[in-house]
Amino acid sequence: MQLGMIGLGRMGANMVRRLMQAGHQCVVSDLNPQSVATLVGEGAIGAADIADMLAKMEKPRAVWLMLPAAITPRIAREVARQMAPGDILIDGGNSNYRDAVDIAAELAPSGVSYVDVGTSGGVWGLQRGYSLMVGGAPEAIKTLDPILAALAPGHDGSGGTPGTVDTATQGYLHCGPAGAGHFVKMVHNGIEYGMMAAYAEGLNILKAANAGNEKRAADAETAPLHNPEYYKFGIDLAAVTEVWRHGSVIGSWLLDLTAQTLKDDVTLARFDGKVSDSGEGRWTLQAAIETGVPAPVLSSALFNRFASRDNDEFANKLLSAMRYSFGGHEEK
Repeated sequence: MQLGMIGLGRMGANMVRRLMQAGHQCVVSDLNPQSVATLVGEGAIGAADIADMLAKMEKPRAVWLMLPAAITPRIAREVARQMAPGDILIDGGNSNYRDAVDIAAELAPSGVSYVDVGTSGGVWGLQRGYSLMVGGAPEAIKTLDPILAALAPGHDGSGGTPGTVDTATQGYLHCGPAGAGHFVKMVHNGIEYGMMAAYAEGLNILKAANAGNEKRAADAETAPLHNPEYYKFGIDLAAVTEVWRHGSVIGSWLLDLTAQTLKDDVTLARFDGKVSDSGEGRWTLQAAIETGVPAPVLSSALFNRFASRDNDEFANKLLSAMRYSFGGHEEK
């Protein structure tokens, strides 16, 4: 099958490679000409712009966008204006599901189908395959089945089998109408935030388990450590995360990656600890609030990311100012 890919970043480029390995033809475009040239050297067909891409493709055409959420709606509408009835436009980025609902409704009269595909797999997807959460009309999804199967892990990472009824066991799923794919991926990423925070907080407690052997200030601004004899464990974090990988109830691929990271450098010297969020966690909480679903773990994980970027600096300064005002407490 032929597919156009716009956006050749960390995931888009590897998705093209995986598709070409499965025998599909890819027409590629990106703002960076070198990204296009690299994939052309590997067998893709390069396109200078949207019009050039569509001209090089056979109708009906399928074009996949792998772009930042902030620009996806604009680019999607620009591509759609140049498409014809029967064409399919796919958004595989981390876009807001509401955009998919709105754009699909806009395009319906033109005969262009809009499909949203929540795509999980990151930089490892080329080897492992991608978990795909798909929203859109059944007819369009059926047309895209060979592409989705090739991108998905299948049973051994080499890809799925097109035409299979139980696609979920192969790593891709038609979740519902337009917007459903990104809604499921949104919640997936919200859960991811919570899982990451749980690992990070737990390992931080283990890191502090040797506090009883550390010298502690004895002054009015420092809480005493009662019973320091109970906190004299020099825990090997790399070894602990490794043992958790084998038979533990909290084992996961995320833990596998964490164990390897700590094995490489337990001090995490290359990281500053400023954790970004790309929007899905916020949208998950918005959905939780609007539907009345409690989500304390996910909300805490998201707010912790805000704090990691010093977005709480002013509030913390105010806390220090209030302590100084009522008690003369100096900062340490």
